[in-house]
Amino acid sequence: MNIVWRGRRRGLLSAAVAVTTTVLLAGLASPAQADPAATPAGDQAAIDAYVKKYDHPMGSQIREHEGTAQMPRSVPSDIGAQASVAGIDVSGHQGNVDWPAQWNAGKRFVWVKATEGTGYRNPYFAQQYNGSYNQGFIRGAYHFALPDRSSGATQANFFSSNGGGWSGDGKTLPGALDMEYNPYGATCYGLSQSAMTNWIRDFSNTYKARWNKYPAIYTSTSWWNQCVGSSFGSTNPLWVARYSSSVGTLPIGWSFYTVWQYSSTPIDQNSFNGDYSRLQVFARNSD
Repeated sequence: MNIVWRGRRRGLLSAAVAVTTTVLLAGLASPAQADPAATPAGDQAAIDAYVKKYDHPMGSQIREHEGTAQMPRSVPSDIGAQASVAGIDVSGHQGNVDWPAQWNAGKRFVWVKATEGTGYRNPYFAQQYNGSYNQGFIRGAYHFALPDRSSGATQANFFSSNGGGWSGDGKTLPGALDMEYNPYGATCYGLSQSAMTNWIRDFSNTYKARWNKYPAIYTSTSWWNQCVGSSFGSTNPLWVARYSSSVGTLPIGWSFYTVWQYSSTPIDQNSFNGDYSRLQVFARNSD
């Protein structure tokens, strides 16, 4: 699903990009009331303002609520003692990523933020998604969930239609569902554990029906056990966030993790739990 997108250089992370959508910031509603309806085009300042206002990077709310005091300064020993593959995740806040530099730093996979809620689309998605693929990365897309805005099925379809698809080509990771603290209000989005479980199941089953692949679920143990408390371990791979030297206790329902996000410095750092051949199998096999 390559998308041609050209543009100009931006900041430390640079590559060619251009926003192809033809809509304006005018008329965007407050995020506390509704999702943005469109992506700005052309004007760099408008694009940057759009990202700053509406884009919540993966783990941003976990770090805010759970802290980063124990975040490791180097690769944790838990990772170094086993077969693993280094990777990253990016959102609109990274802008145009220098993919050769990330490759030379040893990274081999990436998840790129595609969508949030039912309206936000990452204006840098094409440069990040296609640029990483062209560099040789195994890459996938992720969706930041806002479960109080619309149904799981609605958000799964929005994600699927805006970059979140999957194909068993060995180069595409399953879509990932980012479940974390509410950036706009109540920790669990005002939902009970059973309601949250049903929302996630609705998203997961809808995604599976479209792509024959269950999405990975990104979360922290603390948030999951408080807000969900149910098991998805038999269907959905776990991408766990814990900023410490060890992965610690996993969320209810999982006996092992597939990916561990252990740091956000200097960019979100992840480790795949297995060697490169297992990563390829993870990307290639349908459920």
